[in-house]
Amino acid sequence: MSKEFVIGSKVRVVALPSYIKTAEPMPMLRPPDLIHIGEEGIVLDRRPGGYWGIRFANGSFLLDSEYIESVEETPEPQKSEE
Repeated sequence: MSKEFVIGSKVRVVALPSYIKTAEPMPMLRPPDLIHIGEEGIVLDRRPGGYWGIRFANGSFLLDSEYIESVEETPEPQKSEE
């Protein structure tokens, strides 16, 4: 079962596929070195076949949910200064 992500949320790359697809109307296969493990992107949309359209610094690509995880921004606890 694939993970679900909220459109507009941040995700992080946890593994690289052997190739990546561009998120264009006619996707092209590209080498995976355009993105790297740990890079964060924004979820643009959900595509057929279980792919997620994600915008990274080097462009928008389609990735399966097994290669990404949600980036949960947890607020730092406030320290009281006395």
